[in-house]
Amino acid sequence: MDEVRVIEIKKSVFADNEMDANALRGELKAKGVYLLNLMSSPGSGKTTTLIRTINLLKDKVRLAVMEADIDSDVDTVKIRKETGVESIQLHTGGMCHLDAEMTRQGLDSLDLEGVDLVILENVGNLVCPAEFDTGAVRNAMILSVPEGDDKPLKYPLMFSVCDLVLVNKTDVMPYFDFSLERCREYVARRNPAAQVIPICARTGEGVEKFAEWLLSEVGNWKKQ
Repeated sequence: MDEVRVIEIKKSVFADNEMDANALRGELKAKGVYLLNLMSSPGSGKTTTLIRTINLLKDKVRLAVMEADIDSDVDTVKIRKETGVESIQLHTGGMCHLDAEMTRQGLDSLDLEGVDLVILENVGNLVCPAEFDTGAVRNAMILSVPEGDDKPLKYPLMFSVCDLVLVNKTDVMPYFDFSLERCREYVARRNPAAQVIPICARTGEGVEKFAEWLLSEVGNWKKQ
């Protein structure tokens, strides 16, 4: 029997995406636009968190939102209705992530001349989105209390690539075996530089700290 030929393509695909992502970051820097990539599993509260955050920021910074989903425009409609900011929908055609080129296509649909901050709500998934650099300045993710405090141990790459971890749904912490102290410890194992901010998107508790972090990030990006 002939020997099976195995062709490794993963490295070259990621390498090409990294080049595209670095080029995109350079273009955004030249335009003074800050791009945040927000990731999480489905149901963690990304959209609710975004709505709270946008309403805190929209009078302080010019912003737009890109919603990525395999299908539907539910979140985009909701954000437009509840915040009034520009929001566009990206359909991934069945893919569970966005890469730099897909992100660029979305950005091309926005009028970046009037925008300081673009928030990309990535596809709900703790695996694929972490593997692809979107060209964002920073990566953030939301871990909800019902998911458990051990997720940094089970999904190491996601927590390794994130600069900020929002622990959402803290209002239900008494009903779950979730320790914020353990969570911080596990996140630090994967990424000692990552910040952890506990929030409750439903009540708004802690969301202001996230908004302040974003404002500081945008300001520093423009000064560099």
